[in-house]
Amino acid sequence: MDCRTPSRRASAALTTLAAGACFAVLAGCATTTPQQQQVQAPVSATQQAEAQRQAAAVVVKTLKRKVAIGRFTNETRYGKTFLTDQTADPLGKQVSDMLASRLVASQKFLVFERPDLDKVKAEQSITHESGLVGVDALIIGSLTEFGRSTTGKAGFLSGTKLQTAHAKVEIRIVDVRTGYVFFTASGTAEASTESGEIAGFGSKADYDAALNDRAIGAAVSDVQNALIAKLEERPWRTDILKVDGRQLYISGGSRQGIKVGDMLTISQQGERVKSGQTGFDITLPAKPVGKARVVSLFGDNVTNEGAIAEILSGDVTEANRTALFISELGE
Repeated sequence: MDCRTPSRRASAALTTLAAGACFAVLAGCATTTPQQQQVQAPVSATQQAEAQRQAAAVVVKTLKRKVAIGRFTNETRYGKTFLTDQTADPLGKQVSDMLASRLVASQKFLVFERPDLDKVKAEQSITHESGLVGVDALIIGSLTEFGRSTTGKAGFLSGTKLQTAHAKVEIRIVDVRTGYVFFTASGTAEASTESGEIAGFGSKADYDAALNDRAIGAAVSDVQNALIAKLEERPWRTDILKVDGRQLYISGGSRQGIKVGDMLTISQQGERVKSGQTGFDITLPAKPVGKARVVSLFGDNVTNEGAIAEILSGDVTEANRTALFISELGE
């Protein structure tokens, strides 16, 4: 039995009705977000990653330039004290060997050995009959700085020993046609090793001969980036091997970035005139004379690969091909 007065019972009833109305309004305003379902891609994650890699990859045509590693000498006092044969220069040869291996590993150059070539004019006398191939540039240089130092700290019960080797390599790139040095660069580096002991326990490092190799190798690596960048400045172009009707056979294939469907420009080489100011031969700007499209590739290595291109426009014959060259469209 409800003992409350009628007025109190009416007030409670109104409160209940008001609360119910508010709840109904709030329930009507509330929205429910449906749970999102994960949808699997139509291809696997591996295929997606490969597609992204291919989309990000930019194919750049890179003409493999022919370079020769010439004379490298040791211009420091290190290692010469007991040498009776001054031509036996192990450090100079070490530098040239390291540089040659790095240029080959870059896969951007055709590297030729010239161990006995000490004059640029000798490169000009090379002919096809001699069995040697002429190069675009000759790289020469020297080890100009090399030294070692040993430092350490000694305490009551502890001590440390730090061995450091320092090397500096300088290179020059020579135009074999003129003997003109058109680029120089240098690379420096250090290598070190540290040992220590506490209360008679720890490592005791003897003379570390490997530091020499690490310092020289790091100096060569330091200079090679500038060297590669300079040698790659020349725009890509290649020669026409043969003209057969409306087809061209050109040097260079997939290893130089050429692919089927590439559009190429056929250009006539500019006239070579001698400058009265500098004495150098200057090649005037080339003139575009036609276009071609790559239709197939051939060859199985960098020395014998080529491409076949269809002539789309221009007057190109076997008679005038030696005066023409191929470059990327729009160059």
